[in-house]
Amino acid sequence: MCQSGRSGTYCARRDDRLGVHSLDHVGLIVPDLAVAQAFFESFGLAVAGQPDGLDIRALGDEHVWLTITKGPTKRLGHVSFGAFNDDIDALGQRLARAGILSDGFGNGNNVGLRFRDPLGMLVEIKAADKVMPDVKALPTIRSCPAGERGAAMRDDTTPVRPRRMAHALFFTPDIAASIAFYRDMLGLRVSDFPGPVAFLHGPHGSDHHLIAFAQSSEGIGYHHSAWDVGSLDEVGLGSAQMAAAGYGRGWGMGRHVLGSNYFHYVRDPWGSYSEYSYDIDFIPAEQDWQAGYPSPENSLFLWGPDVPTDFVTNFERPELAGESAA
Repeated sequence: MCQSGRSGTYCARRDDRLGVHSLDHVGLIVPDLAVAQAFFESFGLAVAGQPDGLDIRALGDEHVWLTITKGPTKRLGHVSFGAFNDDIDALGQRLARAGILSDGFGNGNNVGLRFRDPLGMLVEIKAADKVMPDVKALPTIRSCPAGERGAAMRDDTTPVRPRRMAHALFFTPDIAASIAFYRDMLGLRVSDFPGPVAFLHGPHGSDHHLIAFAQSSEGIGYHHSAWDVGSLDEVGLGSAQMAAAGYGRGWGMGRHVLGSNYFHYVRDPWGSYSEYSYDIDFIPAEQDWQAGYPSPENSLFLWGPDVPTDFVTNFERPELAGESAA
């Protein structure tokens, strides 16, 4: 499935590989929906109330990237992946052979599958449109000519509005087991594995990572979702926008080594993060990316401020839940 575009010829599907094509959405559970609505609206996202919670979209986009429901403490609810409709049956058979689904497809059918991975994370695979990009977005860097102002006045800037969710990072108690499962069952491929963190991309054209895992002795959990913006300016303006709204804690601005994207992480009310991300590496469907195994010091950043001491703390542990907003 190759075609021509502004970036040349590209493939939107790798026909010789079976696997999911997109991180479709993430389901979170939080103790206060009003607090969640205030945070995500301040971040620049569209929040819609539903009978059982909230749907989070990018402004002007109908796709739901986050679903949020109410519970006693913040925790990861589920992770949903999109797959091509004609791959659902084969993915179900693969999961059934591995004993993940029983009685044929068990709780699956020809449009979707729902199961827990070996570490306990609730996972959904559904037939859905590909919402991850097919090509790398063109940069919007602009340098003004001599004799003109290069930056807008602060009171002339518009709010930062992310364009889409780019990826999410989850905690796992066994990073090697998580890699093996999502590689062998869902068809994801390792981009880089520096040790305490692993980055996985999709086989049908994908950013450097759709999902990532961080080692946690405390079990599964949600660490952050990353949101694509159109310029380095928007990363900086987003951090200022959130600080003005009362969300000043976080990490950034900086640039990652693995993925190469510019970032600023904003700490949410539950100790996890939302990341403004710009210009991440892209792996075309037709490319066989060679996984990297760099040293751990290359797992976080090329430049930027020191990492907060609790940046990779899993606050979904019940005894730490009260510390997350401190």
